[in-house]
Order: sequence, then C-alpha cells, then structure tokens
Amino acid sequence: MDWFGGLDAHWIWLTLGVILAGLELLLPGIYLIWLALAAIITGVLTLVLDLSVPAQVIDFVFLSLIIAFSAKRFLRDKPIVSADPLLNRRGARLVGETAVVVQAIEHGSGRVKLGDSEWIARGPDMAAGERVRVNGSEGAVLLVEPMNLLSDATKPAD
Repeated sequence: MDWFGGLDAHWIWLTLGVILAGLELLLPGIYLIWLALAAIITGVLTLVLDLSVPAQVIDFVFLSLIIAFSAKRFLRDKPIVSADPLLNRRGARLVGETAVVVQAIEHGSGRVKLGDSEWIARGPDMAAGERVRVNGSEGAVLLVEPMNLLSDATKPAD
C-alpha cells in the first residue's frame, strides 16, 4: 500500500522536522524543538532501516517523549541563567532609587515621580514633595520609605 503517494517517507519526516524547528523560532516556548529533533531522527532511521509506517509513528511518539522528558530533566538540573534576571521586572530594577512624592501618600497609597514616570506607591503617610527611597515592588506598585537625610546613628544625642 502506498501511504505517502510516491514520496519517500524519510523526506516527509525530515521536512516535518525542519517545519517544527522553524515554528519553534516563530512561537514562544521551548517545546517544538524536541518534536523537531524526534522527527529528524525518525526520518534518518526510516532512511537507514526502511521502517514501516506504523513503526515510524511509534518511533516518533517514543522519541518525542524520551527527548522531551530528558530535556525537561536536563534543564531542571542545569537551568539557563539569565545575564539580566531583572530584565522584565522594571519595578525591581528601581530598588534603591530615590523618588519624589507627587500625590500625598495617605492611608498607605499615593503616587511618586521617578525619572520621567509616575508610579503608584505604597508606604507610610507622606506629604507631596517629600523624597522617598524605593525599597521594593509588588508588580507595578513601588514600595517606598521616607528618605532620612541623617540616619539614626549620625543624629546628635539629646
């Protein structure tokens, strides 16, 4: 029975592997590359061993599972370390910066100006115009504390 209309099965598997690898470049994630690798290996095995169609499908399924779970375990044990772990956490990048209160912080919430942006801020009650230091963030909300020009250690004794 002619399953592939005269096409060699190994070319179909190799083409599928290249298509899946190309889709991995276009779609976010790191999953299709393992299916692409399984399809390419299935294509090579089909060329070398002249596998039947059911054997090719079984080979592809098992290779996909083996490669995907092996990659998951490898990446769990040796994660990819980012050169800039705060890249997508803008609020966390601002920790330690100073800002000016533009809308009084009352009942724990207000607004501060940092650079050319205004941020929602949480912290102790402060009047507009006071300088604050960012000491953390919760999503897009900055956690602030008052700037003490003189720390407690350098204040003169009463």
